[in-house]
Amino acid sequence: MIASIPSPSFNGIHVGPLDLRMYGLMYALAVMAAIAITGRRWERQGGSRELVYDVALWGFPAGLIGGRLYFLATSWNEVPDHWWGPLAIWKGGLGIWGGIALGTLVGIWRLRRAGADVARFLDAAAPALLVAQAIGRIGNYFNQELFGGPTNLPWALKISPAHRPERYLASPTFHPTFLYELIWNLLLAAALVWLGRRREVRPPGLFALYVAGYSAFRIFEELLRVDPAHHILGLRLNFFVAGTLTVAGLGWFASAQRRRGAQPD
Repeated sequence: MIASIPSPSFNGIHVGPLDLRMYGLMYALAVMAAIAITGRRWERQGGSRELVYDVALWGFPAGLIGGRLYFLATSWNEVPDHWWGPLAIWKGGLGIWGGIALGTLVGIWRLRRAGADVARFLDAAAPALLVAQAIGRIGNYFNQELFGGPTNLPWALKISPAHRPERYLASPTFHPTFLYELIWNLLLAAALVWLGRRREVRPPGLFALYVAGYSAFRIFEELLRVDPAHHILGLRLNFFVAGTLTVAGLGWFASAQRRRGAQPD
């Protein structure tokens, strides 16, 4: 092994009597980044930043609940065996699919109550969500979780024995799937911003491409990851979820562009 990415020796910091987990701090930073980017993009379209705050106030807690419910439904065997186990999000265990789904639905509800243009708001938020997801993956890095299979590549991630799957205890380094996804999310966010400025994309086309683009990458990622998961036909459950959402996102994009001769509002 010529080089590798070291894993952090800690996953929290102490501030007085408080023990702050890096996982939670990264999610807090992710939310702030999403609000800031969405607010700026929405204001450029003549919208109100107060509406962004309102959507975030409702959408973020809904996203946490949705993410946890998805994790409980698909990875119940990983829940801590205590009465508080289902609530222990500080130990990780948030399914991105559930978080996006419930957070988006609650956000749409708030937008409709405010009489806002839902499709345009979704397009404003799409790159921001990708940046937020990229930041959130840093929390997985600090938790030493959700990595890929063993590898000797120069950018391999070193995982301590306590965090390695039993069948890979003799393997010190693994694919840093958190890093792969982080890079992909930022590149996709930049591509959506460029596309929105240089091409006529009918809303919510950018959000549809966000769903399709992120999900397409997860197909690749699910083929690498070795953390515990339920399998169907030998493949991870989330592989099929990602494939379904990739097709759905592309179909949604095509449908949005065909409407009324694909003329933007």
